[in-house]
Amino acid sequence: MKIANTVQDSIVDGPGLRFTVFTQGCPHRCPGCHNPATHDFSTGTQVTVEDLVEKMMKNPLTDGLTLSGGEPFCQAAECAALARVAKEKGLAVWTYTGYTYEELIEEGDPDRMALLAATDVLVDGPFLQDQKSYEALYRGSENQRLIDLNATRRTGELTLWSRPDPLAHFTRPNS
Repeated sequence: MKIANTVQDSIVDGPGLRFTVFTQGCPHRCPGCHNPATHDFSTGTQVTVEDLVEKMMKNPLTDGLTLSGGEPFCQAAECAALARVAKEKGLAVWTYTGYTYEELIEEGDPDRMALLAATDVLVDGPFLQDQKSYEALYRGSENQRLIDLNATRRTGELTLWSRPDPLAHFTRPNS
């Protein structure tokens, strides 16, 4: 697997403390991309899934794995293998892509479908500079969607992810 970098304990690539893998190579090359160094397919560092698992599991407080880019779906088989291990270890998997969910489903590539199957939340769509927003939770631009793939698989209808209410388990005292 070819990567640009990893970040341990990211808090911007999904909820909680996340191990983020930035894959190397991206066909989208979105103008204004925050990570243009990941576009070139000929650069980056070759690593094994096992190496990444070892790094990912160094912090016992890690809540999840985030696959970003570059474009994770250009290395879908390797990303799916890493995502499956993360899920076996109880971690939530988020995957960022410049493709739309519908494009990936329509294409039906087995490796890409395996990565979708191992992903809990898909952040889809290209980064659009004219829709850039610092207020778009876990996204760079407003057009990108946070798709709850577990709910989507369960209901058969595309379901957007929403942040859980951190205070939902508290009850208000009677006044």
